[in-house]
Amino acid sequence: MNRLALTLLCCLLVLTVHADEQPISPRIGEVAPRFSLGDSRGKQWSSDDFRDQQVLVVTFLGTECPLVKLYSQRLQAMATEFSGQGVAFVGINPNQQDSLTELGHFAKAHEISFPLLKDPGNRVADQFGATRTPEVFVYDKSRQLRYHGRIDDQYTYGIQRPKVEHEYLREAIDALLTQKQVKIAETETIGCLIGRVAEPDPTSTVTYSKQISRILQRRCIECHREGEIAPFSLTSYDDAAGWGEMIAEVVEQQRMPPWHANPAHGNFANEARLTDEEKNLIYDWVASGAPEGDPSDLPPPQEFVDGWRIGNPDLIVKMSNKPFKVPAEGEVRYQYFSVDPGFREDKWVKAAECRPGNRAVVHHIIVAASSPERVAKRIHGDLESDWLTATAPGARPLILPDGLAKRIPAGSRLIFQMHYTPNGTEQEDLSSVGLVFADPETVKREVITQKAAQSRFEIPPGASNHEVTANMTFSQDTLMLAMFPHMHLRGKSFRYTATYPDNREEILLDIPHYDFNWQNSYAFKEAKFMPAGTKLTCVAHYDNSAANLANPDPTTAVRWGDQTWEEMMIGYFDMAIVDQDLTKSSHTRRTDEFLKQYHEGTTGFSEPVKQLARTALESDDTLRTLGGELLKVMPQLDRIDWVTLEVRTLHVRRVAQSGGAGQARSGLKVPAARLRLTEYAEGDQTVTHARTSEVNAPDFKLLGRRFASSMHVPVVVDDVRGVVSFWSTEIDAFPTEAVEILEPLAKQLGLPNQ
Repeated sequence: MNRLALTLLCCLLVLTVHADEQPISPRIGEVAPRFSLGDSRGKQWSSDDFRDQQVLVVTFLGTECPLVKLYSQRLQAMATEFSGQGVAFVGINPNQQDSLTELGHFAKAHEISFPLLKDPGNRVADQFGATRTPEVFVYDKSRQLRYHGRIDDQYTYGIQRPKVEHEYLREAIDALLTQKQVKIAETETIGCLIGRVAEPDPTSTVTYSKQISRILQRRCIECHREGEIAPFSLTSYDDAAGWGEMIAEVVEQQRMPPWHANPAHGNFANEARLTDEEKNLIYDWVASGAPEGDPSDLPPPQEFVDGWRIGNPDLIVKMSNKPFKVPAEGEVRYQYFSVDPGFREDKWVKAAECRPGNRAVVHHIIVAASSPERVAKRIHGDLESDWLTATAPGARPLILPDGLAKRIPAGSRLIFQMHYTPNGTEQEDLSSVGLVFADPETVKREVITQKAAQSRFEIPPGASNHEVTANMTFSQDTLMLAMFPHMHLRGKSFRYTATYPDNREEILLDIPHYDFNWQNSYAFKEAKFMPAGTKLTCVAHYDNSAANLANPDPTTAVRWGDQTWEEMMIGYFDMAIVDQDLTKSSHTRRTDEFLKQYHEGTTGFSEPVKQLARTALESDDTLRTLGGELLKVMPQLDRIDWVTLEVRTLHVRRVAQSGGAGQARSGLKVPAARLRLTEYAEGDQTVTHARTSEVNAPDFKLLGRRFASSMHVPVVVDDVRGVVSFWSTEIDAFPTEAVEILEPLAKQLGLPNQ
């Protein structure tokens, strides 16, 4: 055989061996493969360089994998701790998409001092049987495998345990150093699939250039591009090919894109779900070795707005006057910042956009407006703030159609709720919100963020499917624009259902697998019409069992609270009143309707309604039931409340409020001094206000921003003085005719049945 033939045969044998090599599952007790690889500085390292060490820890790492970033400092800390005890740490990077330059930057950013080696063509990874990053192999003095798997059990896909329960790597090292058997020798590896070199199928009809690049543009690169929240970019073929198998896995497991709505219900403008055709194209492409195809088939590069997507804001408000420092790892509690934007008059907002200062660590932002009279300053705490806008990965800014706007009352503060996700290195963030104001004269309808919420619940220890329900009834024809379910770490599922006046039911939104990590909104393609009398029911389920890996403590009962180890049950939604027209000089259409019926002799309350009034003060629900009956006669009613005067304190005992009138809550207690409602509770005369804005009292400064007129009837229930108040968003909604039929009914409230 001549030299040329021999050379060709050797080359063929080498190629054949590598083509057939596949990662095989490592077995405890097998001998470590030998390797010789270079680091980012060009220095060559061999497995023989560590032959004098008692323990060798080999970890396969990727520069962009989120779990690698989170664990990098823990690995370095252990490498430093055990360096004088005969333990050597080595990192190996087998990803085709990670360059030597990127490996060097990674080592510098994460302050890695142990060797980080590049494995071209993932040959060494194949010999070790490594499949993911981070993946750990621990060898004893004789270089037999004694532990393989995870570093510890704190992190998994989309879940972070409150604390580490098993430090598998440390336990293995300690056992080997003390000549003991490793108790847990193997664990399931959690992490990113290695970006292996593949041989593309030249006959494949599915290529990156033709189909996959377009799918990624539509569904992925809003987040997966330089400078955004996603941990790696997918804007080039090399990026996509390196992450191909991982893309297929997260798509198949429905972890990506982050869209959690059941496709059987609802039609949403911001839907991020992949179609079955798109999924199959991805699977076929990966199975074919991720062929690039003809670059001339590529679509034009997708262009993104550089700057504010809402245009130039009229006002930019920063969350603070100094950045917030985000640690390299661990759980960061929700951070709240209260800012005075200096509003001395009501502001109408037609567009709003939260802008992360550091997209690498800002997971989501919620900005709310809190009026000056409210005590609580947190978005969810005690229902004290009005949701204004939010952002999360892939979310759109608030841009309302012409004629619609959200109102921020004069004197309000803006509350920023910040959710940070550490990425392995210390960071700083100074986020902001941009606002575009509408001319008040052009606003026809106010957009209100309402909620069906339940704060009175207790989730038993260990309960795996605990149900909590909340509901509310629309008192006026309403347009529902969007929904935002909110729970915490034990949240399992969430559903919105509308029961229409004809008893027909419709599931508006179904989230079968709620994920706290993704604070998604669901915006209807077309506003959903909710006729007056429609009941909205929200049903949530919670998993407080040990099977929920994100559960902070499955042994404790859980109640309502603002922190993530507590729970919430809120079905937010944006809405507008169909018949509202703020551009008209007089907003009395419903009152005019009442007066027309009154003078036609068709108004009045039936005997069953009068009997209902006697039990109406038993609960908010019974008062709401009465309110629904009163609306049939007096459509201008927007709120009824009962306030008692007890030991120099006003106690809001019961509230029933229409969906279009904003938020309300009973149970509030405030000092009675200088309040006009105190005066009415102590008196014995019915009082009406044609324009509440003209009443100079602290309580009316608050309620007068929402309600244009009111009527107040003093009552005594169980020897306790109080006042029943009726409120309307229309001016002069309680003329003499209204007083004539409402006053006797109000005096029946709380009286025993005859």
